[in-house]
Amino acid sequence: MQPLALSTIGPNHVDEISASKNEPEWLKQFRKNSFSIYQELPPEVSPLYNKYTDAKRMDPTQVSLAISSDGSVFEALKPRLEEIRDQIHIVQAGSGIFGVNLPDDLKAKGLVVSSIYDAIKADGDLVRRVLESSDPKEDKYTALNHAAFNSGIFIKIPKNFVLEKPIHIVSALSPDGTSTISRNIVLAEQGSKASIVQELYAAKGAKQQAYMELLTVDLQPNSNLNITTFEALDQTAVNFSTRYCNIQQDAKISWYLGLYGSLLSRYRTNYYLNGTGAYADDAEVVFGNNEQSFDLAANLIHQKPSTEGKVVQRAVLKNKSRSLFKGMIKILEGASQSKSFLSGRSILLDKDAKSDAIPGLEILTNDVKATHSASVAQVDEEQIFYLGCRCLGREEAERIIVEGFLEPMSRSMSYQVRAWIAYLIESKWAGRDLVLKSDENLRAIVEVEEVRYKEADQLETHYKYR
Repeated sequence: MQPLALSTIGPNHVDEISASKNEPEWLKQFRKNSFSIYQELPPEVSPLYNKYTDAKRMDPTQVSLAISSDGSVFEALKPRLEEIRDQIHIVQAGSGIFGVNLPDDLKAKGLVVSSIYDAIKADGDLVRRVLESSDPKEDKYTALNHAAFNSGIFIKIPKNFVLEKPIHIVSALSPDGTSTISRNIVLAEQGSKASIVQELYAAKGAKQQAYMELLTVDLQPNSNLNITTFEALDQTAVNFSTRYCNIQQDAKISWYLGLYGSLLSRYRTNYYLNGTGAYADDAEVVFGNNEQSFDLAANLIHQKPSTEGKVVQRAVLKNKSRSLFKGMIKILEGASQSKSFLSGRSILLDKDAKSDAIPGLEILTNDVKATHSASVAQVDEEQIFYLGCRCLGREEAERIIVEGFLEPMSRSMSYQVRAWIAYLIESKWAGRDLVLKSDENLRAIVEVEEVRYKEADQLETHYKYR
């Protein structure tokens, strides 16, 4: 299959993808049904959100698809791959898997880190159940991913297994200009605990590329999962991601999403709290400049009693960048004694920047606590003046204000994650490549964050026992 524009794909192309992977009959039919839905749906299915969405900024005549890419990574990413060489990782380059490192002792204990195609061969029934758990009718791009995914990652944390070190997922668009449609799955079995760091990269391209992801996260009872996502694609690329989180009894997920790159980032995250005691904590940070667009939606669906969810989004926008934050809290019948919180806040650093927020509540039972809020404001000129009196220029003053605005989002994270967040933000201010690497800047930030993290522990202990 030669590369072809997204605007020209048809049923025959979907069949060709399936045939090239030697897929089972159920998956071939699943792709066909999903593609027919994709053709029927508009870019935004909700009439409420339709006038706000920037989904049409993805140009289907430029975005090209292929069964396989050249399997290489761009030069600026190679130092990062060298840094994680000995850590647990999987590297996705274009539509292929560039490399996997999983120690034999962890593999023997049941930890699985592989491509989606290897998972289909090893445990087809399990993968089929997960694939069919998301409804392609919910969104046009969910249907597209079901129909035309050409890559994917599968991670399974076995029962009662506690993984001390993080699993690194690095996904990079191919230098040959083709795009990636990835079907990713993370399963945390009962009583397990793990953390995942996901990094998305793309070099500057001659035409628009896309990384389109459909990710299902399934947390079984009493499991605990921490996920950190850094999106650092070049601004010639677009990123579409739909995420389904199924959280069972007493399971917990904490997810940090940092969006710094791409021309357009469109994220849809649904948290299904369908077990008593289920907990979801979602923190989303946007830092936009130039003409970037960020279209975010987060939904907390409480299906069982005594569940708890929290979504906090903060955006910092420069130049002509814009953000749209949509969120919905749904507490269904039978989900009494649940707690839910949804908040979106934005700072506009330039007069042409724009932010919209559309939070909502749908409460179908009694004895619950639920609240939502949204605010959009220009940077406070009094704060700029105050910092100017301390011999700081306007840009430096804005950076300090932004750091203070974002700092509470990462307060409970490890010092390493806090350092990565600060490094990417500083890189964007300075116009450097948005790639994590252990240079002098990162080492200096790590040193500061490690001390700050320890000081916070000491203060907390001090005041606790006064």
